[in-house]
Amino acid sequence: MDYIEHVAIARHADFGAFRTTIGARRLVLFTTKSRQSAYDFSFMPDDVLLFGKESAGVPLAIADACDAQLRIPMRPQVRSMNLATSAALALGEALRQTATLPI
Repeated sequence: MDYIEHVAIARHADFGAFRTTIGARRLVLFTTKSRQSAYDFSFMPDDVLLFGKESAGVPLAIADACDAQLRIPMRPQVRSMNLATSAALALGEALRQTATLPI
């Protein structure tokens, strides 16, 4: 990747270490199990967006530790979306709401 030098990658020993690293920022989980639409949620510029595995989501203990759980609305016949597509939609909405879209 010719842009890797512009990306910061951090690895954490476990979820507790990750949670400590983000401090007081809100941890916002995207999950098909939520009823709250991402489009009816007020994002803040320092929110941390969390996505689980396409096949299994996140463990219940991690979901319970999140400050908010959101769903991307979709047709009832569709059980989920591709992870990259979901992340793009969620990030786009959060950036739009917080007026932090890159120019």
